[in-house]
Amino acid sequence: MSKRSVDTSTSFSTTAYKSLDDSREIEILEIAVSEENPAKKTITIYKEPYLPDDKLVEAVNLAIALGRPLLLQGEPGCGKTRLAYAVAYALGLPLEVSYIKSTSRAQDLLYTYDAVNRLYDAQLGAEGQRSRDIRNYIQLGPLGRAIARAQYGRRSVVLIDEIDKADLDFPNDLLWELDRLEFRVTEAPEIYYAVGKNPALRPIVFVTHNEEKALPTAFLRRCIFHYVEFPETEEDLQQVLATHEISNPELSKKAIEVLLKLRDINLTKPPGLSELLDWVGYLKAVETPVEELDKLPYLGALLKQEIDRQRAMEAFAKQ
Repeated sequence: MSKRSVDTSTSFSTTAYKSLDDSREIEILEIAVSEENPAKKTITIYKEPYLPDDKLVEAVNLAIALGRPLLLQGEPGCGKTRLAYAVAYALGLPLEVSYIKSTSRAQDLLYTYDAVNRLYDAQLGAEGQRSRDIRNYIQLGPLGRAIARAQYGRRSVVLIDEIDKADLDFPNDLLWELDRLEFRVTEAPEIYYAVGKNPALRPIVFVTHNEEKALPTAFLRRCIFHYVEFPETEEDLQQVLATHEISNPELSKKAIEVLLKLRDINLTKPPGLSELLDWVGYLKAVETPVEELDKLPYLGALLKQEIDRQRAMEAFAKQ
């Protein structure tokens, strides 16, 4: 594992984030292996309503300064994924996203090679010339584009979402690339990308983990770790709802009261922030009377298992 230089020239600040407009334009480079001069493109990105606590901001800035991935662990629905969007917006950087599936391969984050289409084109007269250049069949993945973009003097944010959905080899197969921030295309060794020695160009990498599988020790050593706690106090939850423009004080207060009661019950899958926002958003839209909330209307937005629904109904009936 290589030692990283510490670079504090870039940081994430909630104070600065709050002062930003609701949208901003950023210039990105569209990276492609077959193009020597990446095209420039201006896109509009939108502000993510997000309210990180001081410890989370500290973890973000530690990861940025050390150039290490920030591994975010916590129960589903506590806001791990949206942090990457907020940081990308705050810093005005392009965001590269990889939503991990059970079939995902680590190499796909770097690049994919379409050997089938190359063989097909080679059998065609008009396309045969194209098939001679392997670069036409290599497409960079999210992490690959971020590393390649750094060679052109541009930084990126990368989100590797729900890494525990992949098999156990997935994180191990990324150790070198995440540590060195460089990679070579196996099928064409002359194609090589590296961030280089400028720490200000290192991709800002976020990795989310829902605790479904344990991660290898070697992978953990290369990460900054932070556990995203669910905001348990009414005041904190009120701030979250206000950030998402849910400003009905009576509705918010009662909805939070119901949520905290549900989380005190022995549920298989307690409702999180995502469920709360969905539920309160719908209650507001259909103008549900506040006094109806103790009857747990639209409970499917909060609880996703029948056993949990039964336990909740029984507990609230006793009250």
